[in-house]
Amino acid sequence: MTRPFVSKPMPVEEQWLDFNGHLNMAYYNVLFDRGVDQLGAVLGFGPEYRARTGNTTFSAEFHLCYLRELHLGDMVTVTFQLLDHDAKSFHFYQELIHSDGWVSATGEGVGLHIDQSRPRVAPMPGEILAKFTAMSEAHSALPHPARVGRVMGIRHK
Repeated sequence: MTRPFVSKPMPVEEQWLDFNGHLNMAYYNVLFDRGVDQLGAVLGFGPEYRARTGNTTFSAEFHLCYLRELHLGDMVTVTFQLLDHDAKSFHFYQELIHSDGWVSATGEGVGLHIDQSRPRVAPMPGEILAKFTAMSEAHSALPHPARVGRVMGIRHK
């Protein structure tokens, strides 16, 4: 985990295209989410974890920047870099990378660990927290992504 996590390649699907013939904005989020689902298996989250513990993760906030269009059949991977975490939440950065190597979109988010019996934000179990801590230590040596913490607004001249 000394580098960002990289998902398995995923295709842009036909039903995801908009009337302009490129990936509809909503499906960029689907691809980012599917990439995180693959990471969940590595960290011990996922459907089995939810069924066994009644706990899961929710997104609290997500900022997406569209950089380059994707089209039908394009293959992409999703990266995940952990920027910070505590016992109940995690701050992360993602890139959607085309198979040719260029970045199509970036995302920055905050996720929460949730006890669904109430529901409420709750501490992660020790074995999950230890995996986040190990990833955080490994990722702390990575360069801080330039697109993290961007402020949204109109640029006036």
